[in-house]
Amino acid sequence: MSRLLTATGAALLAFAALPALAIEPFTATYQANYMGMRAQANMNLAQEAGNRWKYGLQVAGAGARLEQTTTFEANGEQWRPVSSSDSQRGESGLAAMLMKNRELNTTYDWNAGEARFAGDVRDGQGGPVKLQSGDLDGMLMNLVLVRDVQAGKSPLRYRLVEDGRAKRQVFEREGTEQVTVGGRSMEATKVVRTDGRRQIIAWIVDDMPVPARLLQRRDGKDHIDMRLQSVN
Repeated sequence: MSRLLTATGAALLAFAALPALAIEPFTATYQANYMGMRAQANMNLAQEAGNRWKYGLQVAGAGARLEQTTTFEANGEQWRPVSSSDSQRGESGLAAMLMKNRELNTTYDWNAGEARFAGDVRDGQGGPVKLQSGDLDGMLMNLVLVRDVQAGKSPLRYRLVEDGRAKRQVFEREGTEQVTVGGRSMEATKVVRTDGRRQIIAWIVDDMPVPARLLQRRDGKDHIDMRLQSVN
């Protein structure tokens, strides 16, 4: 689950000139299914001091808790991450026995032009990783992906910096499908990213700041499925 938004997940994406689409605070709630277990998820975007924003995801249920946050700067058309954190914990029941507790923190130093990683970092992946203009983290990529799709941008290509490395992310449009949000049927643009045995699918509705649905699949099987219930 902690990787859900990494690939869409997401911080998510710099990004073409879209002056008509202003960033605004929101709170969204999702019904989640994680490996057959039901959970509730919340996404929040709030403005901090100056041009900084904080975007977070919290998922809790069946004894598990998953959290992702990113702080980013929004300077006109350019959004860039400043720091991010990613954690997962098994707090009770089966989740406490099966889930490996993990926490990873990342800092993006744009003056030095590098990202560094701390916490539960894999050997040799503490950084630094050289930053490039337009680099994103997983959470921020979610926000920018939504905006790019709504603006008709193509191709949907991004460079993601997290987990001690940089990697390219490419989403393909696969037409439109109907989704249900709060009991209402809506038309959504379907976008897909496939990377080996993993696949991320997002359904994006016009005028909504978050995906109406996010699905992560592994080896052809549903791993995490998040369906939007409300956003305001």
